[in-house]
Amino acid sequence: MSPPVPATRNLPFAAARGGVRLAVRLVPKAKADRILGLAEEADGAVALKIAVHAPPQEGRANEALLRFLAQVLRVKRSDLTLVLGAADRRKLVHIAGEPAALMMRLEEELRTWLRRG
Repeated sequence: MSPPVPATRNLPFAAARGGVRLAVRLVPKAKADRILGLAEEADGAVALKIAVHAPPQEGRANEALLRFLAQVLRVKRSDLTLVLGAADRRKLVHIAGEPAALMMRLEEELRTWLRRG
């Protein structure tokens, strides 16, 4: 008897030219900076839901998001760029680097939340 085939899971990140793109749904003005889990978007895509303490004023929440992600993913802040969603809760973050290595790191660092999704 062969082992069961794992179900395909929809991930909040994908390889891109020069790195990886990460879909995020941001919750500003939270009690603490933390990952809340995965959030399904209306189009069926999945985003990583992240709360930050900073308010959504003058780019503070966006900067808090990028700093938090850099810390969680153990990358330099300068490797992260907000590609889409500067004034929206839905964001797309580019993480610069070698795509295959970044994909492995994301799966490792986010494994707790990816398993729940």
